[in-house]
Amino acid sequence: MVNIPKAGRPVLEPLAVGFSSRVFSRVVVLAFAAILTTGRRTIANVLRTVQSLAPGSASTYHRVLSRRRWAEWQLARALATLVLKTCVPRGVVACCGDDTVDEHRGKKVYGKGCHRDAVRSTHSHTAFRWGHKWIVLCILVKLPFSSRPWALPVLVALYRPKEWNQKHKRRHKTPAELMRQLLAVLIRWFPERKFHFAGDGGFGTHDLARFAHRLGKCLALVSRFYPDANLYAPPPRARKPKNGRPRKKGRKLPSPEQVVKRSRCKKRLKVRWYGGGWRLVEIVTAVGHWYQAGEGLVPIRWVYVHDKTGTHRDDYFFTTDLKLTPRQIIEAFTGRWSIETMFQEVRAYLGLETTCGWTQKTVLRAAPALFGLYTLVVLLYLRLPQRARGTRVDWAGKKNVTFSDAISAVRRWLWLEWAFENHGDLPPFAKLSVPTQQLVIYALAQAA
Repeated sequence: MVNIPKAGRPVLEPLAVGFSSRVFSRVVVLAFAAILTTGRRTIANVLRTVQSLAPGSASTYHRVLSRRRWAEWQLARALATLVLKTCVPRGVVACCGDDTVDEHRGKKVYGKGCHRDAVRSTHSHTAFRWGHKWIVLCILVKLPFSSRPWALPVLVALYRPKEWNQKHKRRHKTPAELMRQLLAVLIRWFPERKFHFAGDGGFGTHDLARFAHRLGKCLALVSRFYPDANLYAPPPRARKPKNGRPRKKGRKLPSPEQVVKRSRCKKRLKVRWYGGGWRLVEIVTAVGHWYQAGEGLVPIRWVYVHDKTGTHRDDYFFTTDLKLTPRQIIEAFTGRWSIETMFQEVRAYLGLETTCGWTQKTVLRAAPALFGLYTLVVLLYLRLPQRARGTRVDWAGKKNVTFSDAISAVRRWLWLEWAFENHGDLPPFAKLSVPTQQLVIYALAQAA
């Protein structure tokens, strides 16, 4: 059994439910090695980092991803429970979701396809990449050392292209449908909690809105809205029975765009903006029932937002929870920007897109494991004593602790409490002068 430092046991031991004891020891070594590695996150490279700290044959570590049995859903549930217990023990749980493309070339790579890359695409140019599209559901947590929420991944699903599903005779699921399934799993695990989910325009579908409306006690959806959306009043109640079917909708209401054009007086609000700052905006809001042919009505509240500084174009948001105020709707949507920061940090500091597995099990485990490792690093950082967190790297304008500071602190802790301790090198290291100790440990624990 691998030696887990004392501060990390409350975080790592609950995750053992997803593995046998033998596989779990290999998983812990791979997790620690992946945190300490600064290059590619292939199995060979992470083992090269820890050397003799990984007991047994190297082939047993390769088989952890490709052949060994995992209880993925139990593992994800344990991770989500840790996040909620540590960071959101009570109250409404803010969630966000988005998709990201992980470039992965090769003729035999499982589930790959040609996907639009939202990061490299513009309004005039669309960029495509070969690889995997991952649908990621995160829990947004407010940490005492940051002004913006952090997005911690808890559930991940692989989107397969329509052509790939047709070839392999699988039912095609859109990203919004996959996100709906992930939300259903999260609600089933924690039926006593209420979740506010914020998604980009791709997840602001009528289908997902109906799903959130049906589960109104447990879920509220916040997303971008359509300026020309079909809005109606609820159907009137007939006093006397009449021939034919009852009406499905009431009178037609003006679209959000029409309401904004007619509005002479717009309310001003100071709201939390993208990145955690503040912004002065003008808003127009109203309530209506969103209609789609054959699908019925969904009661929603929509908000038009005009940025007074002029850096962002006018936008429309909506929610299925009519009790939410315009401020809460805007801040819920702008808060989801943390997931874009998370995607960038997983690439920069945890090596997303540097794995080279191609079989089905390896593909379905490697990238989700790196997303889960991001959450694990944050939870480990929160467990560290203040003295172990050390000093952060500062630059002009920096006010908050960043993920690079967190992973650097966790690496320093692992080098001292795990690597040096298991090798028996901690007493000789302690004989060095304090400046030399800091020079060595900070050089080993670079963020990237």
